[in-house]
Amino acid sequence: MAAPAPRPRTSTREPEELGRRLAAWLDTELPGAEVTGVRVPASNGMSSETLLFDIEHPDTPVRGCALRLAADPAAYTVFPTYDMPRQHRVMSLVGAHTDLPVPRVLWLEQDPAPLGAPFFVMARAEGRVPPDVMPYTYEGNWLHSASDSERAELQEASISLLARLHDQFPAEKAEFLLPEGAGSPLRRHVDAQRAYYAWVVEGLAPSPLLERAFARLEELWPADEGPSVLNWGDARIGNVVYRADGFEPVAVLDWEMAAYAPREVDLGWTVYLHRFFQDLTVGFGQSGLPDFLRRSDIERRYAELTGHTPRDMEFHTLYAALRHGIVMLRIAYRQAHFGEVEVPADPDGLILHHASLRAMVQGTYW
Repeated sequence: MAAPAPRPRTSTREPEELGRRLAAWLDTELPGAEVTGVRVPASNGMSSETLLFDIEHPDTPVRGCALRLAADPAAYTVFPTYDMPRQHRVMSLVGAHTDLPVPRVLWLEQDPAPLGAPFFVMARAEGRVPPDVMPYTYEGNWLHSASDSERAELQEASISLLARLHDQFPAEKAEFLLPEGAGSPLRRHVDAQRAYYAWVVEGLAPSPLLERAFARLEELWPADEGPSVLNWGDARIGNVVYRADGFEPVAVLDWEMAAYAPREVDLGWTVYLHRFFQDLTVGFGQSGLPDFLRRSDIERRYAELTGHTPRDMEFHTLYAALRHGIVMLRIAYRQAHFGEVEVPADPDGLILHHASLRAMVQGTYW
């Protein structure tokens, strides 16, 4: 397997300039406050951006803060829109209605003038996060180096997060997340992904593989979609902060993909995103973590915790791989936009997990 492309740039913004503008804005909210320790986390992604900083003021609600800023339009954004009030609302509601460790949300600024885009500020959680680059399935990071029993502890705690979210949150309070359109919550969710795919390939080469995956979804469509609940959206351990000296979650992050959908949409994402990293690791000649976050274990334990037996998981894991494929295609076209990669004759080659996605479409993956 060829070496992966260089990590794409995540922003065209300068952290130092953001820090200066942040300090000016904060002085209007908390006069006399000083912003210190401004920095970008090593795990800053390619969607909404994160800025970490401290507040020095006798009346500050918290000292350590994290700021979530809508993506820079000049950076060829991964998603077409970034609704920061929506994220702020979801996190506020989850904090109010569940026992999940969601960071306390503080200020919401919808005016793009102060920092160039809307943003919100929340309390910063201290701990450690399973890395994406290089992924936690590779050798040389804290989770890979943990014992089997320690990883089992983390796995149990992480599955419990999903179970508690789905069970505790009042489902009707998540209905505002439904996309516009007709049909069931699952149908609207899939239709929204079709619209996202159309946006990604507008004026560019489409992906035959992604289009076959959409067609296969229709063939596998659940006869009984099941109840809809609040979905975390990007439900994976890379969006959890764990204790610095243990394996207990201390913060559940990244709610921009939150949705009102069947439980299995979240479960399929959890299962597949781990498999994505595991498959990648095996492809580069390492064993990875074959006994960690296995699909059968996730489904079994979720059923034990909730009383809801996951259904139609072939559909939902394929849907997760398809959704991830659309994101991967957008990121690849973004890299091409910045001159970091060249677009091959076959656009399916831009999808890093095209082999596993093809196997899912063919029904040979599991």
